[in-house]
Amino acid sequence: MADTTEIRATGRRKEASASVRLVPGTGRVTINDRVGEDYFHRQTHLATVRQPLVLVQRHDSLDVLASVKGGGETGQAEAIRHGIARALCALDPELRPVVKKAGFLTRDPRAKERKKYGRPGARKRFQYSKR
Repeated sequence: MADTTEIRATGRRKEASASVRLVPGTGRVTINDRVGEDYFHRQTHLATVRQPLVLVQRHDSLDVLASVKGGGETGQAEAIRHGIARALCALDPELRPVVKKAGFLTRDPRAKERKKYGRPGARKRFQYSKR
């Protein structure tokens, strides 16, 4: 493990973009200068954020400081998870196979499809009437 005080990484998902810093600590999660429990309304989102740390058993030795913008709550949680996974790989390259196998390093490319002209939405058609 590299002996550094701070590791930075960026994670993205849909329209959300997260800048993540990992620092030695006690396992606290701070998002946009707020405690993780106060930022996310659902416990599942906080659990999503902690998944990479729990996977490599560093959830009680590293603090997460994240700045996230754009998207919704789920997209933001998964963007932070992506950033944490990238930061863990930068911290210790031996963790990469474990984190990659869990699927946390893959940037989910799915995004909202654009609206097309002549239609009310991306794929929806106007109602057809014979007369």
